[in-house]
Amino acid sequence: MSCYLSQSCFRQLARSPLRQGPLPNFLVPAFSHPLRTQPFSTTSPVQSRVGGAAISVPPEVSLKFIDLPQPKTKAKSVDFPKMAVEVKGPLGELSLNVPSYVKINYDEALRKATLAVEDSEITHQRAMWGTMRAHLQNHILGVSEGHICILSFVGVGYRASIEPTATTVEPEYPGQQFVSLKVGYSHPIELGIPKGVKASTPQPTRILLESVNKQVVTKFAAEIREWRKPEPYKGKGIFVNGETIKLKDKKIR
Repeated sequence: MSCYLSQSCFRQLARSPLRQGPLPNFLVPAFSHPLRTQPFSTTSPVQSRVGGAAISVPPEVSLKFIDLPQPKTKAKSVDFPKMAVEVKGPLGELSLNVPSYVKINYDEALRKATLAVEDSEITHQRAMWGTMRAHLQNHILGVSEGHICILSFVGVGYRASIEPTATTVEPEYPGQQFVSLKVGYSHPIELGIPKGVKASTPQPTRILLESVNKQVVTKFAAEIREWRKPEPYKGKGIFVNGETIKLKDKKIR
């Protein structure tokens, strides 16, 4: 049976009065080198892997920093943003409120944007570091390339269509269109398309959602999926963006 001892144990063994004779040759290297004082990891334990990465800004996208008005009475538990970032691109315009403890450094020459927080040892600030970086990255991609969600309908008779009017819901804004679903219910399912989202049906079993705002388009896709979630026995349901599911064996009594 092998035994693993630390260098300090070896040193105590070498200085022990009970030891007889010279030190064995295979133990000489262990006592000749000093103890290792360098830590195993040389990276900072509070560095955000996502938040510390720089964001590349395309030439057709512009960033504008706007100071926000501050309320007269401030609550200690509520953080009021002091600045907003206005992102403009060929597909549209979006605005992002930045928390007061997040700093954005934008180099117009290099077209790079980096984020930092006031105190990276605070858990909440360190968590929002990467979150705000992801939000800003999504806004830049949205106004330059756009975000899409593809919904696939799997099931006998499952299909969808885009209608200009609806009978069960009222329009929220002028010219609003509606998604009509037929996924096995006896009553019609009509969902209003949010403002800023473009919906189309290249096939009766496909819905294509497009928008510059990733949060809005993915939320609407989740609302559609909620009406018929993928089930693991027959593989039927509404799948979003190539979603897959592992099928289970049928229950045989």
